[in-house]
Amino acid sequence: MIKRVFLLISMLLILFYLGIAMTAFNTKLTEMVCDDMILIIKDSINAGFITAAEISTMLRKEEVNPVGKPLHEINTSRLEEVLNEHPLIDHAECYKTPSGKICVEVTQRVPILRIMSQSGENYYIDDKGKIMPARTKVLAHLPIVTGYIEKSLATRNLYNFGVFLQNDKFWNAQIEQIHINSRNEVELVPRVGDHTIFLGKFDNYKEKLERLRLFYEKALGKVGWNKYSRISVEFSNQIICTKREENR
Repeated sequence: MIKRVFLLISMLLILFYLGIAMTAFNTKLTEMVCDDMILIIKDSINAGFITAAEISTMLRKEEVNPVGKPLHEINTSRLEEVLNEHPLIDHAECYKTPSGKICVEVTQRVPILRIMSQSGENYYIDDKGKIMPARTKVLAHLPIVTGYIEKSLATRNLYNFGVFLQNDKFWNAQIEQIHINSRNEVELVPRVGDHTIFLGKFDNYKEKLERLRLFYEKALGKVGWNKYSRISVEFSNQIICTKREENR
C-alpha cells in the first residue's frame, strides 16, 4: 500500500514538473524573436541543385522569411508548403528550436539521367521517375540520353533502365551515353572501349547486358577493347561483333 502511494505521489510530481516546464517553454517561445535560420541541404554531394542563398531568396520573395519575426507567429507548415513547391525540392521539413532559431531541412530531388532529345528538349529524370528541369549545377556524373525520346519513354523504360544502372556498380561506371534511334532501339556508348553497344529494344536488357559482361571478361581482355566498332546483343544467346575496318 505504501509503495502504491509513493508511486502515485512520484507520478503526480513528475506531471506537475512537466506542466511547469512546458508552460515556461511556451512563455519563452512567445517572447522570443527568431534571430537565425539554419539551412540543412541534404545530399549536396550528389545533387548540387539547391543552394542556401537560393532558399533564402525564395523565402524572402514569398514573404515568409522567418528571421526577425516573433517565434510564435512563424508558421512552419507554411514554410514547408512554399519550399515543397520548388521543382527541385523533394521534401522540406521546418521546425523551431529552443534557442529561438528556425531549422529548415531540405531533401533535393536526385537525378539519374539527363535527357537531350532530338527535338531539343533538355531535362532530367529523377530517382522517382519524374521530370525535373535542367540545371547546370549538377555535381554527379549522369548518363546522357540522346535521340528520339518521347516523355512517356523517358518516365518508363528509360527511368527503369536508369535505376538499373544506378544499382549496378559495373554498368553505372561503364555507360556514358544512351541513344534512342528512330525505331526506338537502344544504343549504348561505353566509357571503356571504342565501340557502341546495340541492345535493340529495351526488353530483356538485364539478360543482354549480363551476356555482354561475360563477353567483356572472357574475350575483350584477350583481343583488345578496341578491336570491334559495334557489339550487338539484340538477339538471345548470341553476340554479334563488327570488326573495325583496319582489323579486317
